[in-house]
Amino acid sequence: MTSPTTSSVKFCQACGRSILERAEICPLCGVRQPMMYAPPYGAVRPRHNRVIAAVFALLLGGLGVHKFYLGKIGQGVLYLVFCWTFIPTIVGFIEGIIYLVKSDDDFAADYG
Repeated sequence: MTSPTTSSVKFCQACGRSILERAEICPLCGVRQPMMYAPPYGAVRPRHNRVIAAVFALLLGGLGVHKFYLGKIGQGVLYLVFCWTFIPTIVGFIEGIIYLVKSDDDFAADYG
């Protein structure tokens, strides 16, 4: 049996034992190892920035710019249709404050 070269060896994140680089689980402790490669293209949706969405909502919420930014095209069009009533402006301002109050993890869970 041949021994692995130093370039194909990594260390377990939990126990520190040297394991093969392509190993997904440590054979000694059974802990799953983190991914060492990038996920395939299209597997992960791009994350939207919470602060940018909040600024759009606070400044341009009446036009629905924040909704377009978050990928909610239908809601953005609805905001545009009713922008003359100033109701989307008020709702957009409130949504901007909500975006700023949310944590990054909560925002990512809600808006991808």
